[in-house]
This record gives sequence, structure tokens and C-alpha cells, in this order.
Amino acid sequence: MTNLIEKTIHSEEIFSGKVISLHLQDVELPNGKQSKREIIKHPGAVAILAMTDDKKIVMVEQYRKALERTIVEIPAGKLEKDEEPALCARRELEEETGYVCESLELLISFYTSPGFADEIVHLFVAKGLTKKENSAALDEDEFVNIEEISLDEAIQYIKEQKIYDAKTAYAVQYLQLQETVESK
Repeated sequence: MTNLIEKTIHSEEIFSGKVISLHLQDVELPNGKQSKREIIKHPGAVAILAMTDDKKIVMVEQYRKALERTIVEIPAGKLEKDEEPALCARRELEEETGYVCESLELLISFYTSPGFADEIVHLFVAKGLTKKENSAALDEDEFVNIEEISLDEAIQYIKEQKIYDAKTAYAVQYLQLQETVESK
């Protein structure tokens, strides 16, 4: 098998923002030639598949400026510096939806766009939900509508492109597989 490693010769941060930074890297390819890579550095994130006792999925609808439209998603958020993913998941669930959970289980972690970014998302399943009286405590620049939908509704939302992001589609497909396994 051929060595596939790209050796970094030089890396320069060309942008540093509130959420991401952009690095321009000179690399040596496996064949000895050189190339450039544009790499986005991201602190990582969590996503929460929150299930009510009556098997509804808690979703948030929000406007995504990069898409210039609203989409329906599972609750999610960025990790703070040195924050444990499980603590972040509990915090984001409560902030975005007003729910707290009895149990929180890591389902899987995955990279969102490994061709140009190092963002990793830790997907959790939250059960035993209780709605807090003071509801959601959103960030000052965050506006969401909360929905509780069935698996069938979520599948329909995917078809209608109301659900249009990978983390939420992944979570819905996970539930479909679980339902298939349980029905056998």
C-alpha cells in the first residue's frame, strides 16, 4: 500500500474568528510534489437526539445564514475551550429547548467535512426529558422555534428538505435502523 500521508511544510493562520480559524498549509504529497491546503480549524460540537417519553424527537427550527433559509435540526452547539462533550450536550439541550435529561449517552462522534475542516461532532441520545419552567435560555444572537415530531414526520421533513443537514439526517436514520431492529 502506498503511503498516503501529506507532510506539512508550512502553516499560516490567515483568519481567526469567533468560531473558526483558517490556515493555509504548504504540504508535501506522497509522491514528493508540493501542494497547498486550506484548512478550517473548529473547536468541535455536540448534537443531541432528544427523545420524549412518547417517542417524539425534539427539534429546533432556525435560520441558517449560510443557506439563506430556515431548517429543522436536532439541538446542537459548539464546544467551549476544554469543555467535556457530555457537559456541553446537557448545556445546549437546556439552552436551546428548555429540556433537561435524566440519561445522556454518546452515540457516535464523526467529522463533518474532513476534506477541509477538522470539526468533529459528538452525537448524543438524551432520554428522560423534563421541561424546565423558565424554558429555553438562548444566546443573544440565537432565535429558534421548538418542535416535537415523530420519526415519520422527520422522514417527511427530509423529503421536503426541511431537515437538510447531515447531523440531523444521521440521527433520523439511526432511529429508523433502531426501529427496524426492534421490529424483527
